[in-house]
Amino acid sequence: MSKEKKGVRLEHISKIYKDPKTGKDFYAVKDANLEIEPGSFVTLLGPSGCGKTTTLRMIAGFESPDEGEIYLGGEPINALTPNKRDTAMVFQSYALLPHYNIFDNVAYGLKLRKMDKAVIKEKVSDILKLVGLEGMENRMTNQLSGGQQQRVALARALVIEPGVLLFDEPLSNLDAKLRVSMRTEIRRIQQEAGITAIYVTHDQSEAMAISDKVIIMNGGLVEQISTPQEAYYYPNNKFVADFIGEANFLDATVKGQDVVEIGGAQVKCATGSMEAGEKCSVVLRPEGAFLGESGEVKGQVKYSCFMGAYQDYHIMVGNTLVKIQEYNPKNKKIFSVGDEVFLNFEENTLYAL
Repeated sequence: MSKEKKGVRLEHISKIYKDPKTGKDFYAVKDANLEIEPGSFVTLLGPSGCGKTTTLRMIAGFESPDEGEIYLGGEPINALTPNKRDTAMVFQSYALLPHYNIFDNVAYGLKLRKMDKAVIKEKVSDILKLVGLEGMENRMTNQLSGGQQQRVALARALVIEPGVLLFDEPLSNLDAKLRVSMRTEIRRIQQEAGITAIYVTHDQSEAMAISDKVIIMNGGLVEQISTPQEAYYYPNNKFVADFIGEANFLDATVKGQDVVEIGGAQVKCATGSMEAGEKCSVVLRPEGAFLGESGEVKGQVKYSCFMGAYQDYHIMVGNTLVKIQEYNPKNKKIFSVGDEVFLNFEENTLYAL
């Protein structure tokens, strides 16, 4: 699909804005260093105002960094205008041309490049097949569903064969069910086309479903760059642990290598380079523990609710409320509010911060 897979590198990139209320400067993005491999799908993930969209817009050329340099395929691009960069953007609003049919919307960028009509027809036909809109060339965009409009926007970006494809929260206008099916489609199309993709979202489940790597941002800073699995099981800090999935934090004391004490009980836990006697927070995912009438850490049931695939519990351990999800509860003992229980931990699930 793309003539050449291109990587993206950000070296010490910062963007400074002035706060309209205080008049003071602040960093929207501060000292970001990113390396995005050619052909990979990378997601910029974080809450509103974390700097992810600003970072994407700097790569696209819609914003200029105040510090640092951006490289595309090894070439510095800070000085290049958006139309001179080997990128294409899929916008949140789709930005389709309402008076054009599907064919003319997709062909628009190729016509600007003054390509031969026969070449345009072939390229548009190939791309519409890839995005599942074959045979719909003459339909007007205002006759399309949200999902179909998104496919047209994607086809229009892909047809110009950019080195890098940029997505600015492209699914936020779709309903929940369509979002799930469209994210699967976007991932399939990206892999089939073999193109480098950088995708912005605040939806962590969306990011985990489609990404080779996630870049988690908070307050303009890059908190972690890793695979979704690494971010989930080995978060760099409490923010990442809390943002990726649901997390419990248990106060603990390191007793030795990979052993901590929680509520008077000594349990296995990945402690990294922490030393004995050091206080720490232990990350426990809701599915990482199961309840029993005996076991490791004592608690009391405060909430018990059947959710079909799992039994949802809130357990008070000391002064900490711990959320536990026990999957496939049909053949397990169901505990009620007020019951004294023990938390037992699955192998390799606890991680100390």
